Amino acid sequence: MKNRLRELRGEKGWSQAKLAGELGVSRQTVNAIETGKYDPSLPLAFTIAKLFMLTIEEIFEPD
Repeated sequence: MKNRLRELRGEKGWSQAKLAGELGVSRQTVNAIETGKYDPSLPLAFTIAKLFMLTIEEIFEPD
């Protein structure tokens, strides 16, 4: 799954650790999502979308 997480995080000037703290996950999880090695659960995807005030579809798209 492709995503814009790194781009959105960069726009806020947040480190992976800062985003991880906001989401309640590890920095490694954020890294894995950004690099496409891990697809977030639906609840986590909703949390990410809410944090960035976007829809899930605006952040994630199928390959």
